[in-house]
Amino acid sequence: MDRLLTMDPAQFAERMQADMREVLAQVAAAVNDAPSGNVINASEVRVRDLMAAFRRRAMETAVQMRIDSTESSCSPSAGRGGPPQAEQGAGVAQHAVRQRTDRPQPGPLARRGRGQ
Repeated sequence: MDRLLTMDPAQFAERMQADMREVLAQVAAAVNDAPSGNVINASEVRVRDLMAAFRRRAMETAVQMRIDSTESSCSPSAGRGGPPQAEQGAGVAQHAVRQRTDRPQPGPLARRGRGQ
C-alpha cells in the first residue's frame, strides 16, 4: 500500500457524532458537579482527560477509515500461488525439546539407521 486514499469527512463526522455528544454530556456533568467558586479547579482535569480520550478515539477512527477506504478499493489478486497462511508451518522445529542450540541439528533423514 503505497498511498492511502482519503476518507469521506461526512461519514467520519457521522460516525463520531454519538461519541462527541457523550463526551460533551460528561464535560457538562464535570462542570456542574464542581462546587461554586471552584468550578475550574474542580473540573479542569476531568474535562482535559475526557477531551484527550475523545481526541485519541477520533484520530484512531480517522486513520482506520483511511486505511479501510484504501483496502476496499483494492481487489484481492486472483490465483495467488502457494498454500493459505493457515496451512504454513510456524517455523519452529519439531521435537525441539532437549536439542542443543550450539551446533546445527542434522536433518530428519540423517537420523535414520541402515535399512530404514
